[in-house]
Amino acid sequence: MSSQSSSRRRLALTLMAWSTAFVLPLSSHAAGDPAAWPNAKPITWIVGFPPGGTVDVLTRIAARKLAEKTGQSVVVDNRPGASGALGLQAAAKAAPDGYTLITVPGPILHAAQPPELGKELVAIATLAQGPMVLVSGLANPPANVAELVKAMQKDPKAWSYASSGTGTSQHLAGELFNVTAGTAMTHIPYKGGGQAVVDVVGGQVPLAMLGVTPVLPHIKSGKLKAYAVTTTYRIESLPDVPTMQEAGLKGYDAAQWYVVGAPKGLPAEQAARLNAWLNEIGASADMKPALVTSGSVAGKGSAKDAQDFVAADTRKWKELAKKSKLDLE
Repeated sequence: MSSQSSSRRRLALTLMAWSTAFVLPLSSHAAGDPAAWPNAKPITWIVGFPPGGTVDVLTRIAARKLAEKTGQSVVVDNRPGASGALGLQAAAKAAPDGYTLITVPGPILHAAQPPELGKELVAIATLAQGPMVLVSGLANPPANVAELVKAMQKDPKAWSYASSGTGTSQHLAGELFNVTAGTAMTHIPYKGGGQAVVDVVGGQVPLAMLGVTPVLPHIKSGKLKAYAVTTTYRIESLPDVPTMQEAGLKGYDAAQWYVVGAPKGLPAEQAARLNAWLNEIGASADMKPALVTSGSVAGKGSAKDAQDFVAADTRKWKELAKKSKLDLE
């Protein structure tokens, strides 16, 4: 081989090497290189309920903190409807590239199962969990839970309660009240806690089982009477309100939780980074006031811990729904 041919061959190999060196990083980035994430576009954080409820308030604070940690915009996208199912469907259809998150409040059951954590969606972290509270906006409500139960048993058709939707944690907590107290109050579903509060304060619905955040100002102002919180512990924002067990309902225990999820297929490295960030956010000073207001405690643990918790709690409530022949339509 001539020296000229040898030189041309070496030049061709060099050019090929340069080409490969530039093409591979670009191809890797286009496929969603976990090391480069997030840097391409804003992160969309879906909430399947209207603004104003506990899930929305906690998510907005967490989204602001996540934006600070990632250096990317984080946009909260409210997609209310069908007890959160519309939001779940939107999240499940998104690309598993780390640019779509959803806060899943639970427990929540549906007649026709939408996408769920552990199947079409993966759990990332437990943002928080805490109680609900039974309230009334009537002008002259019964004095306490015991008197309320007596009134319900005397005239069952006169009593109904509002919740943020069919199959939601508030609905399930209300049905657990019926089972435990031997009552039959009727469930009135709304599209979110904020909308339910309006009608309860106005007296159109006698009772509501809701998260603490949307009802707290009305409890403080005297427009709503708080009967009991659903957890086994009292909460700082309502220190004088008893637990259901203290009010006489033995064995009663119900909590609502907020788990952050993402579309199935999210790279493990991105899931781990999000989990670490969200655990830090939950324990931050910025989150504390909202947690105190809602009576919630920050979540912690791995993504697997969050998924295992969701699975166990959902099984518990499915058993109640089956036992009480709960209508989820």
